Amino acid sequence: MIDIQYSAEVQAARAAGKAIVALESTIITHGMPYPQNVEVAAQVEDDIRSLGAVPATMAVLDGTLHVGLDAETLQSLGTAQGVAKLSRADFAASLATGGTGATTVAATMIAARLAGIKVFATGGIGGVHKGAEHSFDISADLLELAQTPVTVVAAGAKAILDVPKTLEVLETQGVPVIAYRQDSFPAFWSATSELKAPLRMDNAASIARAHHMRGEMNIPGGQLVANPIPEDAQIPAEILAPIIAQAQTEADAQGVSGKEVTPFLLQRIFELTEGRSLVANIALVRNNARLAAEIAKELATL
Repeated sequence: MIDIQYSAEVQAARAAGKAIVALESTIITHGMPYPQNVEVAAQVEDDIRSLGAVPATMAVLDGTLHVGLDAETLQSLGTAQGVAKLSRADFAASLATGGTGATTVAATMIAARLAGIKVFATGGIGGVHKGAEHSFDISADLLELAQTPVTVVAAGAKAILDVPKTLEVLETQGVPVIAYRQDSFPAFWSATSELKAPLRMDNAASIARAHHMRGEMNIPGGQLVANPIPEDAQIPAEILAPIIAQAQTEADAQGVSGKEVTPFLLQRIFELTEGRSLVANIALVRNNARLAAEIAKELATL
């Protein structure tokens, strides 16, 4: 049996049939330093509550899947050292061996499915890394979207990735990619890109109905809702492009590979933008949480 512990808030929401939004925990353990990590996580949770939904931050603590974290547990996770970063490949092993780990996009989707939660808000999904035609470095997030019935709200794929190839993989896997209120696919720190989104929807109700219809049709997998970063928080693509290129060149020169590529690139971009990328990241995560809350409320009525 899977040992699942619901927070009191989430347990009450489940009993009352209220809207619940899943949240990942790697943003707390691997995304930013303490105490900013805990402060931002609490902000995001409050954004969801302010719209009448309930946040459920996911984490594995001593072999137990926690669905929703109280303030004390959130604080403890925010200061913990050596927390594993869990994805599909190692999620079950961590539960089986009494481990402690933070959930990535893929693991959070699995946790949400186990908890009966249909909507998940994150920053940006993983995807196809640049040069992956040689290394096959493709995030598990893409295959998870193809098989786990959760609607994921993100500001597109992380801009450090090969975004056109990421969209190609999603198309091949039959994942609906829905841009929110625009035709172009958002570029994470930038609101728009030159890439056209496969689908567009202009309100939370339509997105919720599409999720519900996939379930009615017995089509496996979830949806990716690409929600553009607020314009006043974005970093224009023309400013970012040379910065990302420089960070990638440095990673290649230093032989950075595998799981180390993303944290290296994000840290260098943070340094090269003098912290502006982190400010943008916080804005887009909060924006995604608010849209996810609206979608979850619509789904609760279906």
